Amino acid sequence: MNSPIDTVSEITLTIKDVQELETELAEYSQVYRNLFGRREQKEQYEVYLQGLMSEIPNKSVETMMLHMNGDDPKAIRNMQHFLGQGSWQDKTILAQHWREVNQDLGDENGVAIIDSSGFPKQGNESVGVKRQWCGQLGKTANCQVGVFVSYASQHGYTLVNHRLYLPQEWVENMEYEERRAKCGIPEDITFKTQPALALEMVQELYEDGSLPFRWLTGDEAFGRDTAFLDNVGEIVSYFAEVPKDTNLWLQRPQTAVPERKSGRGRKPTKLKLIEGEPPAQSVAEIATNLSADKWSRHTIKEGSKGPLIADFVCLRVVAVRDKLPGPDVWLIIRRNIVDGELKFFLSNASMDTSFATFVWLSGMRWPVETCFEHNKQEIGMGDYQVRSWTGWHHHMTLCILAQFFLVRMQLRLKDKVPQLTLPQAILLLKTTLTQPKLDAAKAIEIVNYYQRRHEAAYRSHRKRRLANLHEAEVSL
Repeated sequence: MNSPIDTVSEITLTIKDVQELETELAEYSQVYRNLFGRREQKEQYEVYLQGLMSEIPNKSVETMMLHMNGDDPKAIRNMQHFLGQGSWQDKTILAQHWREVNQDLGDENGVAIIDSSGFPKQGNESVGVKRQWCGQLGKTANCQVGVFVSYASQHGYTLVNHRLYLPQEWVENMEYEERRAKCGIPEDITFKTQPALALEMVQELYEDGSLPFRWLTGDEAFGRDTAFLDNVGEIVSYFAEVPKDTNLWLQRPQTAVPERKSGRGRKPTKLKLIEGEPPAQSVAEIATNLSADKWSRHTIKEGSKGPLIADFVCLRVVAVRDKLPGPDVWLIIRRNIVDGELKFFLSNASMDTSFATFVWLSGMRWPVETCFEHNKQEIGMGDYQVRSWTGWHHHMTLCILAQFFLVRMQLRLKDKVPQLTLPQAILLLKTTLTQPKLDAAKAIEIVNYYQRRHEAAYRSHRKRRLANLHEAEVSL
């Protein structure tokens, strides 16, 4: 009897196929090269892109340049300037990225997936940093939070856009004015919630028109925002997870403008529920009251450990807006067959949408989560040490480009390696790239650089502390 590993088809990948990957990366880099203004920017872009996919302990500018160029403070400063203050435009790069994604992944039934991701940080000088929820750590911690859009279709998935979330105090409090200036936050920036940032990106993608998508999904952080759902619903069919306390009506209640009492006071003009109409129910209450015959079992997708199966109910309901009946929407409830956990989703999809489509959409959060995992573990998405607004967005843009090249690799090699994963694609690519060699001489150079830098930092901190102590003594 054959073991499971014996039944896997042997790959037909050749050494020549792997050797050609370096040429493919050069051709891919060329697509974006002319979007960088000066010759120095073009060269630094290519070095950084390659560095993100190389075997380096972490992908901060300092570490990257030390391992690739040795003890060259000027090269480090130039790359830091390219990333943190460079004049090249993320929007221009990303617009080209969308066209490239369309070539390989574009589908009229495509899905835009919105999600946020936290990046743990020390100190309080990095742009937008504060104690807030960090999904990576699973708790509230000092971090920055980015809002991202991923694109998924039957051909694959990748990240396509990003925004840094600025907490309200960072934008509106006068005590943050100096920090805003140091971080280079544009003066016209106003506070925007994470759903508002997501809406901006979805609108950009829709108006650009180069990457088609029919659906939008997101977790309950976005689904609970009814203004977001109404606005995004004007351009795309959403399928959004919502909290269990979300209220709905199973049938549209009657409303009317009340009559003026005793002929006194202003004449009422606002609609209200007619007396006796039932109140809205929470989705959790609705699920509890469903009979067993309402549920049906479906396979969501074939997962890495086997099929993902759940029980589903799909109901036509009435959403609540300002305590009054709002739009007619779909309520989809998914029940885990192992532990009974319930997930609730609302959708503005058309009446003829199939049950199978809702089942499929309920499993479409994983692509963006996988994008975050691969970007952070393999490409260094969270390794940056820049503090500026520009630097954060530049780094994320280049990480997105690096990831998509690996996605393109997976597609190109699909016939020869049908189940090639992104980490495996990186493994193949690393064999063709010129990898920084860490020998004794290079290690001495790196240690020497850090010794000088730490000494300079010590002197700076010591000078500041002595000045503060002197100021305190004078004031006594």
